[in-house]
Amino acid sequence: MLTGLLAFALLIGISLMGIPIAFSMLAIGFAGFGMLNGWQGAAYMVGQIAFETAQNYGLSVLPMFILMGNFVNHAGLSRELYGAANAFLGHRRGGLAMATVVACGGFAAVSGSSVATAATMGKVSVPAMRQFGYSDRLAVGSVAAGGTLGILIPPSVVMVIYGIMTSTDIGKLFAAGILPGILGILFYIAAVQWTVWRDPASGPPGERMSAAQRWAALRRVWAVAALFLGVIGGIYFGVFTPTEAAGIGAFGALAVALARRTLDWPAIGRVLLETVATTAVMFAVLIGGIVFSNFVNVAGLPAALSAFVKGLDVPPVAVIFAIIAIYFVLGCVLESITMILLTVPVFFPIVSALGFDPVWFGIIVVVATEISLITPPVGLNVFVISGLFRDVGTGNVFRGVAPFVVADLLRISLLVLVPSVVLLLPSFMK
Repeated sequence: MLTGLLAFALLIGISLMGIPIAFSMLAIGFAGFGMLNGWQGAAYMVGQIAFETAQNYGLSVLPMFILMGNFVNHAGLSRELYGAANAFLGHRRGGLAMATVVACGGFAAVSGSSVATAATMGKVSVPAMRQFGYSDRLAVGSVAAGGTLGILIPPSVVMVIYGIMTSTDIGKLFAAGILPGILGILFYIAAVQWTVWRDPASGPPGERMSAAQRWAALRRVWAVAALFLGVIGGIYFGVFTPTEAAGIGAFGALAVALARRTLDWPAIGRVLLETVATTAVMFAVLIGGIVFSNFVNVAGLPAALSAFVKGLDVPPVAVIFAIIAIYFVLGCVLESITMILLTVPVFFPIVSALGFDPVWFGIIVVVATEISLITPPVGLNVFVISGLFRDVGTGNVFRGVAPFVVADLLRISLLVLVPSVVLLLPSFMK
């Protein structure tokens, strides 16, 4: 157990030095496994993992969903999503911030990336909110928080990785993420309302649109709705597998982009290259994470922790809250996929031994990881937004997301204490 804990400490230390996390995990995992089981075995293990990961049919879902998100981004759907949400909410106090949260949820449903959602919606919504006199804190806070929905509302790359690592049904994970994602939108809207209640000048109301204008705005986002319903509905009703759904979604997103005439041959080439680069980085991190996890397992850390937890005289739900707290701490130094790769092999056996549902735990892990995207001192989404709007300052972005962090803490507490919120939709799947 001590060897595994020292390996985690060394990994975090090396990561803070700026060395890419994929190579850090690979090097520590290889060296640790070699010292425990011999260097020849370690070399064979690394080669086998690299080969099997590259050949894994289930992982083909990743580049397809990434390609789908890139086509959607180039189709310019973000502006229409924001316009439709603003048509229904913009006349309220703080309505533009609420519209931003709803639009982030809609974009997340077809992009699967928190960073892409935050960056894309930030370019669209923050200038509009500034134009109407919104405070910078509320404007950037709503975008940074709304962007976190990208890894929860399906399709989600993080859910795919969790499902493959734990042999959990990816379709059920996607279905389980829908209600928590809707709850996230509602809780974020409540955070906006609380902010403008305390400071009415931070989010002045806009002009109310007519029914005809609202209907026109709604018609412009039919493509997003059709893409989401086609992909998730097909998985939910058993029409096709998640891998097939990813291919259909990518083709559908390409068709939408071509129909809108937002793509030419050079743009298609850029989208494909961007997808290849993102996929390569993700697979490198995945291979490094699996190598490190194998070493941690051989070192006996998961078994020792499981035995330690079983010996504690605490309710099982207390263990879940302790795991969530660990995710918050790790979120200060690690990004979401790395956290999943490092922690799931350690925590999953413990949670399974306590009798918790693996689909439910997967959503808890994703939500906890989601919260870490906007908590200090790292908060990846915060730095994405502060990089886009340098005049705001990172400190102001963190202050702007504070009400949304509180909303997230309330939401994850609800999901832990009322598991049926997560498990309701998966229970109806075939």
